[in-house]
Amino acid sequence: MSSPNKDAFRKPNLKAHISTLLREKVCTTISPDVIYLMKQAQAAETSESAREMLNTQIENVRLAEAQKKPVCQSPGFPTVYIKYGGCLKVSDLTEALAEEFVSATNDGFLRPSIVHPLTRKNTGDNSGPGVPNFELDYDPNIDYIDVIVSLKGCGAELGNALRIMTPAQIGQNYAGVKEFVIDTVIKAGGKPCPPFAIGIGIGGQMDICAKLSRRAVSTRKWTDRHPEPELAALEDELMDKINQLGIGPGGIGGQTTALAVKIGLAYTHTAICPVAINFYCWVARRNGLRLYPDGRTEYLFTEEAN
Repeated sequence: MSSPNKDAFRKPNLKAHISTLLREKVCTTISPDVIYLMKQAQAAETSESAREMLNTQIENVRLAEAQKKPVCQSPGFPTVYIKYGGCLKVSDLTEALAEEFVSATNDGFLRPSIVHPLTRKNTGDNSGPGVPNFELDYDPNIDYIDVIVSLKGCGAELGNALRIMTPAQIGQNYAGVKEFVIDTVIKAGGKPCPPFAIGIGIGGQMDICAKLSRRAVSTRKWTDRHPEPELAALEDELMDKINQLGIGPGGIGGQTTALAVKIGLAYTHTAICPVAINFYCWVARRNGLRLYPDGRTEYLFTEEAN
C-alpha cells in the first residue's frame, strides 16, 4: 500500500490529471498498442492500395500528435471505466471527468456532437444526461484508482448487432456464434472504418452481453491474448476468418480488415445465449491512468506491444 497524500484523490488534482490524459493521450492520438498493430499490418499487406490506406491512417495519427489536433473529426461517445478502492469520493472523480470533457470540447479537442436522441438538439459542449457513461468497479483490496477513457466512434455503431440465441443455435464448436459474427462483419462492410477491432459479449442477458462487448474492446490491449485458452483460440479463429473476407482498410480491399477480436464472457441462463458484436474503428482514442494515494501516476497503455 502507498503512503497517502491527502491531496492525491481530491477533485483539483483529479481534474489536472484528467485534463492531461484527455488532451495528450486520448483526443490527439490513438493507443500505442493499436498503432503498433497498424504498422505491423502495413508491413504485411500485399495490396498496394491497402498499404497506402494504412500509411495515410498512420500519418494522420503522426500529424495529429505533432500539431496537438483531434485525431478524428468525430468525438465518438465517451465511456469511462473506473476501478477504485480505498478512500475515493467517487462523485469528485465523475464530476471532474464530466467537467474536463466539456473543457476539452470548449478548447477544440472534441467536436460538440452530443444531442438529445429524439429532438436532436445539441447541448453544444458534449454534456447531457448519461454523458459520459461511467462503469464503476469497487475492489477493496486496492488503494489506487484506474481510469480508462474510451471515445468509441459512432459510425462504427451502425454495424453493431445483438442476438439472443437458443442453446441449439449455438451449434457444434460454436458454429452458430461464428456464423453470426462473420455475417455481421460482411453486412457492415467498410462502414465501421476498418481496420477495426471487434468486441464480442457472450452470456448474461441483453444488457450484460452488450456491456461485455464494449468493455472487452475498450479496456483490453488489442495485442493481448485471452487468459482462457479456448476463448483465445476462438478470438484467433474469428480474426483469421474476418481477414479472409477481403474488406480491407477503409473498405477498399486487402487482407487487413480486423486488428483484433476481443471476447468478454459471463454465465447465463440455461434457456439462452445472448451474443453482442461491437465494432471499434481504427481511431482507438482510449488510454488509462493509474493514480496512487501517494500522488504517483502511470499510464495503462504503453508503447510496449504486449
